[in-house]
Amino acid sequence: MPRWAWNKAAPEAKQRYFELIRQGLSGSKASLEVSVSLSCGSNWFIDAGSVSMIEKPISSRYFSQDDRIEIADGLAAREPVKSIASRIGKTHQSVYREIARNKKPDGTYQPWYAHNQAYLRRARVKEHRVSADDHLRDVIAASLAKHWSPGQISRWLRRRWPHRTTWHLCAETIYAAAYRGLFGPIDRQMLRTGRTYRHKRSRGRNRDGALRQLTNMRSIHDRPTIVETRTQIGHWEGDLERHEAPCNRAEVEGLRRCAVAAA
Repeated sequence: MPRWAWNKAAPEAKQRYFELIRQGLSGSKASLEVSVSLSCGSNWFIDAGSVSMIEKPISSRYFSQDDRIEIADGLAAREPVKSIASRIGKTHQSVYREIARNKKPDGTYQPWYAHNQAYLRRARVKEHRVSADDHLRDVIAASLAKHWSPGQISRWLRRRWPHRTTWHLCAETIYAAAYRGLFGPIDRQMLRTGRTYRHKRSRGRNRDGALRQLTNMRSIHDRPTIVETRTQIGHWEGDLERHEAPCNRAEVEGLRRCAVAAA
């Protein structure tokens, strides 16, 4: 069947064809199952940019294949994007991004092509480059034994092996590998910082773990002159250094009466 020929197969047959492909069936068996010719199924397969996945359940926050079919049908019917988004339960901004990211090179949006492209861009867990390369691990371990910092090792690897891009690691990658124990049991002599585990940084703290100071703080020298007169409650300062033990109730009551009398 020529590529430009009109496809008379029902959309349900095409959808069923790709479902069978993702389940692991061959193209010939899937074509036979939906009652189309092998060439027709091959054209579907090629036009969709191949199918590189087996369907797996994912979170409902992502677009499913049914959502993408609804988007394609709505665009074909010249339906507004906001109407399509409300029907599938997504925001219209998400639908606009979906169309822009996964449309075909000719500008058309095809659900099976879009679904496959989204799968190919899905993040996967990759093996750590230091753990995968024994030679690289030995080189970094020898440099750490010389008390080189991870930053120095990172720059040295790029200068020493400029064409071996798999060895071009950032300092953070070397730190992470050290904390994971890829260079042997970590001790205070391995890293210049002397740390044996990573310090978690919380909001409001700097790299050293200290609380960050406010930038809009006022100096004590800028306080108003009325503070020096001690005529308002709250401007009295108790000399606690003279008390070896906490003030008792009678002393606290006496200080309160003095403050009220001064006011």
